[in-house]
Amino acid sequence: MSTTSVEILLQTLPDSPGVYQFYDKEGKILYVGKAKNLKKRVSSYFHKHHEYGKTRVLVKKIVDIKHIVVPTETDALLLENNLIKKYQPRYNVLLKDDKSYPWICIKNERFPRIFSTRRVIKDGSEYFGPYTSMKTIRTLLELIKGLYPLRTCNYDLSAEKINAGKYKVCLEYHLGNCKGPCEGLQPIGEYEAQVRAIREIIKGNFKDSLQHFKAQMKVYADEMKFEEAQKIKEKIEVLENYQAKSTIVNPKISNVDVFSVVSDEAYGYVNFLQLSYGSIIRAHTIEMKKKLQETDEELLELAITELRQRFHSQSREIYVPFPVEVSGDVKVTIPKLGDKRRLVELSERNARFYRQERFKQVKITDPDRHVKRIMTQMKQDLRLKEEPRHIECFDNSNIQGTNPVAACVVFKDGKPSKKDYRHFNIKTVEGPDDFASMEEVVFRRYKRLVEEGQSLPQLIVIDGGKGQLSSALKSLDVLGLRGKIAIVGIAKRLEEIYYPGDSVPLYLDKKSETLKIIQHLRNEAHRFGITFHRNKRSNAAIDSELTNIEGVGQKTAEELLKEFRSVKRIREAGLEDISKVIGDAKARKVYDYFH
Repeated sequence: MSTTSVEILLQTLPDSPGVYQFYDKEGKILYVGKAKNLKKRVSSYFHKHHEYGKTRVLVKKIVDIKHIVVPTETDALLLENNLIKKYQPRYNVLLKDDKSYPWICIKNERFPRIFSTRRVIKDGSEYFGPYTSMKTIRTLLELIKGLYPLRTCNYDLSAEKINAGKYKVCLEYHLGNCKGPCEGLQPIGEYEAQVRAIREIIKGNFKDSLQHFKAQMKVYADEMKFEEAQKIKEKIEVLENYQAKSTIVNPKISNVDVFSVVSDEAYGYVNFLQLSYGSIIRAHTIEMKKKLQETDEELLELAITELRQRFHSQSREIYVPFPVEVSGDVKVTIPKLGDKRRLVELSERNARFYRQERFKQVKITDPDRHVKRIMTQMKQDLRLKEEPRHIECFDNSNIQGTNPVAACVVFKDGKPSKKDYRHFNIKTVEGPDDFASMEEVVFRRYKRLVEEGQSLPQLIVIDGGKGQLSSALKSLDVLGLRGKIAIVGIAKRLEEIYYPGDSVPLYLDKKSETLKIIQHLRNEAHRFGITFHRNKRSNAAIDSELTNIEGVGQKTAEELLKEFRSVKRIREAGLEDISKVIGDAKARKVYDYFH
């Protein structure tokens, strides 16, 4: 990939959290990094001078950039950790397993202990996290300890040993931090109820615990123990703000592949996430050109086989958004809730981002393909007979009934063609009548195009609802053009698209490119019309000020404005200068008026 290709990639990166990967010309991964904003962070490597020689060498070697979009900065940090351990890139500080992120463990034992650990052992224990800060874990464990007395010893508290009186309570019991299950002073049912409550706190469901803390804080405040109340308040704030889980690392989800697909008329985009031991270790998206209008199901089935073979996946389970047929002994899961569902959504998000980036890249490198795709999409969305390569939009502008004008803007291949824009002064309509004004300008516009043999648009867009659309249709009927040009109206309030003879409007997806182009058309027509209207009113106001002078008519006012450009300059001009333009007699009247 050339430097030019890298520049194109930089232009199309999203402004989202994520992880980026740099590759050399041999396809070997050089560096993995995290970013709060992928576009800004990655661009900074190429757009600033680096103090360290090693960084300059790294940048020179980069020929390809890949990235994975994630929901939060925390997820980016965790994913970066996974990928560095997996690939150990040359320019990254190596992360060893003993430097892994911490977890909270509920030990699989009678009277379970709850503690922090950096080692995840498959012994039936429950692990929650990982956390990016030990401070968060310490605060949580301190909160739990303050709310629910738990044992901290590592004794084997089997029923036989407790009944045999093998253990004695320790200092923690006497301090009130433990209820002495080692001597049978606390029933196992009560202890397990505490553990269930703690499990909910760790998961983030801490409504009951919050109520308990708030009540405790109120008691301290009532007793004037403000220092203790403040400590409880700080604990409540930490509890309310912390995030217990991440979809990026989850030890319960082990060795699975995640697939999703998004598509348009011509292409499909399939994203693949590979998880190993609960961590995402690979993300890859492919573009597939449709040949026979393949469905999303067909595209996904083809891609699953291709991607699993390409990356030598041995996973026995895949997560997908809908049912698919997959060869071999593979379990297909369609998650509905929880972390599994969030992984599918993460995959879909990466597929959508990749599609958007490809659109931006194609717009730069292959504008013809970009225009073809846009036109095909508009034809489909608006139910047209042909692609709307030439679109015209009309808008009326009159303020308090003065100086009514109209604007016609022209888009060709989805872009403004400003040399073809036209203004109209309303000639046959008295007063503020938008419907009659629309009828007049549409008639004048297309009567002229027909008489001059110019090409007609494939689509007319009327800024307004059913009333405006009906008025425009009258003119097309008179000219014999109805049915030859598609015409729609767009109402401002809810962006409804109205069709002739159909009382039910069409609602386009708010994010669709078709709606964005129609909105751009409407906004351009409004801007163009308002500018013309404002200038016309301004000129009328200037003319009226000069023509108010006795002996100065319209022609004299125009001569003065042509020479001096503004009323202000006429006011500041000397009598001799004004006389040179309109003669001594009139000049004296103008000069005396302003002085």
